[in-house]
Amino acid sequence: MTDHGRSALDLERIRRFVVVADELHFGRAATKLFISQPALSKQIRRLEADVGAPLLVRDSRHVALTPRGERFLHHARQLLATADQMLREPAPDHLRIAHIFELDTSRVVADAFVAAHPGVRLVQSQMDSARQLGALLEDHLDVAVLRVTTALKADFPAGWRHALLRLEPFWLVGRPGDPSRPAASVHERPLEVFADGPGTALYNVHGRYLSSWEQHTGVALRWLGNPGTFDTCHAAVSRARDSAFLLEFDSYARRYADRGLPIHRPRELQPVYPWSLAWRDGEPPETVQAYLRIARETAEQRGWLHPERADTAPLWVPPEDLTTA
Repeated sequence: MTDHGRSALDLERIRRFVVVADELHFGRAATKLFISQPALSKQIRRLEADVGAPLLVRDSRHVALTPRGERFLHHARQLLATADQMLREPAPDHLRIAHIFELDTSRVVADAFVAAHPGVRLVQSQMDSARQLGALLEDHLDVAVLRVTTALKADFPAGWRHALLRLEPFWLVGRPGDPSRPAASVHERPLEVFADGPGTALYNVHGRYLSSWEQHTGVALRWLGNPGTFDTCHAAVSRARDSAFLLEFDSYARRYADRGLPIHRPRELQPVYPWSLAWRDGEPPETVQAYLRIARETAEQRGWLHPERADTAPLWVPPEDLTTA
């Protein structure tokens, strides 16, 4: 016990907490850490006891950080970064990046980078936009791919730069047995989204994008929560018996199409999700410069900044999005 009556913090428990905070899923975190889920839960409870406050809110479906947990995560990353620096010097032949769930933008760039630079080892994690930026600024990532908004810039006004990489279009995914057609109206059927809605513990950057869409179009969305993997989402759509469209990223929509579901471009306007590259201020290391160059070349080759749309449907992004540096 310390002089203040609390146990000294265990560095390994802190590492495990950070993995849970990144994954927001005890099962995935346990797999990543090569320990059982009950053992991981026990370690997190012991850490919370050491801290003297709950760091996570968990129920049968969701895991979220408490306000104390958000603050603790920030300090935990700094502590672990310091510990890592004490133990070893950074390797010049690796690059740290992150992916957002099963969306493909960062993975496509990663594949192109590895093909062009096979001698550089990629260290890959999974984080949403907000956590990617925090990890970038705390020197846990070298490059991030995220959505940049005025709110994000206000929260983190300095220390990083960004450039637009992709305007990822959304599609309307139909039900099994629906006829194939190139476009459909967003007013034709109810619109569903796999996302956590306003007021929920896991309402995030993606959710705020969808809220802006609702406000702009006047089309109320059915918020279905975030069931996780693509296979789980596909199973939910396949089981549905009512008539609706699923508003979905291009990354997922094409996978639905590969499994036989019809996908349609929105007829009235084409929502696009702006993905940007982000890196720290200063002269980037050679590996980061190479990654940024490959990313821009990939965007140009694939036409990522000029997405297709239905007829003359205008592109739409929320007014709070920053699509220039």
